[in-house]
Amino acid sequence: MRKTFAFLLFVSLLFSCSERDRYIRITGYAQGGTYGVSCNLKGVKATPAEIQDSIDSILHLIDTTLSGYNKGSLLSRFNAGEAIRPNRLFLDMYRISYQWFVRSGGYLDFAAGPLYDAWGFGFKSGEMPSEEKIGEIVASCGMKLLPDSLSLVEGLVDPSALGFPKLNYNAIAQGYSCDLVAAYLHSIGVKDMLVDIGEIYCEGLNPSGKPWSIGIDRPVDGNDSPGKDMSAVWLSSGKAEGVVTSGNYRKFYIRDGKKYAHTIDPLSGYPVDHNLLSATIVAPDAASADALATWCMVIGLDAARELILADDSLEGYLVSAGEDGAMEEWASPGFSLKPTSR
Repeated sequence: MRKTFAFLLFVSLLFSCSERDRYIRITGYAQGGTYGVSCNLKGVKATPAEIQDSIDSILHLIDTTLSGYNKGSLLSRFNAGEAIRPNRLFLDMYRISYQWFVRSGGYLDFAAGPLYDAWGFGFKSGEMPSEEKIGEIVASCGMKLLPDSLSLVEGLVDPSALGFPKLNYNAIAQGYSCDLVAAYLHSIGVKDMLVDIGEIYCEGLNPSGKPWSIGIDRPVDGNDSPGKDMSAVWLSSGKAEGVVTSGNYRKFYIRDGKKYAHTIDPLSGYPVDHNLLSATIVAPDAASADALATWCMVIGLDAARELILADDSLEGYLVSAGEDGAMEEWASPGFSLKPTSR
């Protein structure tokens, strides 16, 4: 999750399928990129300006609490070894992350930041680590060394009492941010919405009275322009859904002819080396979709397929490299997929 920049937002009215519907779209900058929120104000008393201000406040709170790029955030100060007075958001994120650590059997580890730093994908510039160094890092970091909840002493949580862990929530923070904004919109009566903060939460219908549609980028190395080259379009069902794609085609480097992906297996300590190129997960909320998409990218194609099919609340779309190098696509039975023409 990147630092949230100053908010330069605008609100635009969108045409809708009914005179009683009144869709607005709010856009701006957050977490190192842009975000957009489209929602139907039918039956909602809050004004667009009030909604904008509330979304501003939510994103600002997330930035000052959970951003590893904001050096003044609670997370950055904690990672620097400072005893902090955590807010509800900080404690909630730790609790949720620990639950995913347990559920995934350690494949999702939010205290494995030193591994990402060692390989050059974290908050520090890494070098090619030795096998011995990787072993040392795996043994000395991770949520396996931490309690399932943070204990407060006089209202403070002291990292020194926990062995100075380095927490990193990049695998879940953007989805979690979508869910917080969606929860606010629910609280004021919004039923039709699409929240896009790098990851996506959607519910209800779009301004045309149809299901929301989300493009899925082709996982081609160097495809850094979302929406420019899509492999397919996913159609929502109208119910509450988070949809997240994770892949290794944007964050990687090549050294001595070998590609090193930004997805790290925290159990082995090494970047993953399999043929799964991207995983798109649809789940009841965006934080879950975010975590599960990363989990799939750690465990690879076959295990990811089993993970998706084992949970009736999930749908998934996996793109892998076949033996001949051509892309192969797999979608779960309930994944509503509209192929694009190319």
